[in-house]
Amino acid sequence: MDLKTFLVFTAVLLHTTLGFPIQENYGNSTTTTEPTQVTIQEDIYESHPPTETDYEEEVIFNRILKVNKDSSQLLQEGDIVPQRSRSAINCRNRHCNWPQSSDGIVRVPYVLDPTYEENHIKVIQDAMAEFETLTCINFVKRRTERDYLSIKSADGCWSNYGKVGGGQTVSVMKGGCMWKGIIQHELDHALGFLHEHSRSDRDKYVKIMWEYISLADRADFRKFENSNNLGLPYDYSSVMHYGPHTFTNTTGKATIVPIPDESVHIGQRQGLSNLDVAKINKLYNCSRCSTILDTASGSLKSANHPRNYSDNTNCVWLIRTRSRKISLHFQAFDLQTTRGCQGDYVKVYDGASKSSAVLMDKTCGSKIPNDIVASSNLMLIEFVTDGVDTASGFQATFTSGRSEKKENVRERKTIYIKSTCVLPSSLHVI
Repeated sequence: MDLKTFLVFTAVLLHTTLGFPIQENYGNSTTTTEPTQVTIQEDIYESHPPTETDYEEEVIFNRILKVNKDSSQLLQEGDIVPQRSRSAINCRNRHCNWPQSSDGIVRVPYVLDPTYEENHIKVIQDAMAEFETLTCINFVKRRTERDYLSIKSADGCWSNYGKVGGGQTVSVMKGGCMWKGIIQHELDHALGFLHEHSRSDRDKYVKIMWEYISLADRADFRKFENSNNLGLPYDYSSVMHYGPHTFTNTTGKATIVPIPDESVHIGQRQGLSNLDVAKINKLYNCSRCSTILDTASGSLKSANHPRNYSDNTNCVWLIRTRSRKISLHFQAFDLQTTRGCQGDYVKVYDGASKSSAVLMDKTCGSKIPNDIVASSNLMLIEFVTDGVDTASGFQATFTSGRSEKKENVRERKTIYIKSTCVLPSSLHVI
């Protein structure tokens, strides 16, 4: 194939695949720059601003370590400010718990860094709201309290362990810590909780792979023999757990391996686990009925259903999925009927707290409610009963999906490419 034939063939191929028009030019060689129209088919999926579920592919603690690698703060275990007065890592040896009020609520005062913008404040308050929803911990704006949390954008994501007195810093840096799970991790430290792998009984549940941990990092895997485990199980899914490759010195090699089943997932990506909640409630003597449902689909029901529920119930279910848009479908519904549903009722919120918008106001009786759809990946169901009559209660299922039905939609998009070609005088592509 001679040069002219080859160039003609190439030009035809460009015309066929990219839509370039062809013009033969037998004059002198020239250079042209023209916009060339190219039609491309793309899969167009749901378009929405980035949310936490888009980015929480990493274990929370790994994200913390990435931010803290440039921190000037002296830290233990990657994100805990050391206490010189601490002789043992056990809250029973010092007054590190926040006080509980006579009404059973533990109010933790805080102040926010004035440099935070509105979007930062919202993320922090959303993280706090889950504590209030699921436990008796309420983070309240400081008035004149001596002991409080000073939440500021310092150099990293870190906290003290427990209450240390005065205004103690919880660092939530604007540049990398603004994720609900990270904020909850640091607040949990401030409430008096260690990393899960530090428990005295950890060797029954995980194997520490010392050969893949540098000498300088081995102290971050120490085990505290006097840890207060609260009589609750080891939690592989705790928001306080290291990831499997945390502090590894060999790419692809795990530093923490679950035993006896190595396939068990460890570390959390979204926030508090059910056992995290149970530990907070037990440490602070809270009486709360709360459950996190964090699968893509599932079910929930009132206690004893289809038998009658108990009097004086107050329970919540927080549905927290990785996909956007939760749909709730009631399969059975039978609650005591009262005027305005002031006795027994179910109420549904569009978010993680009772201050969120209401999707279904207080509902009672025996008519099955219509399906309910949340605007995000969070939905809260509240179930309250009085001390009078009972009924069989309710049962419901939930599913999650995208905010708009744009899956499998194909759209033709036109783009323009600036093409600059210098060709022999025998052929010119424009």
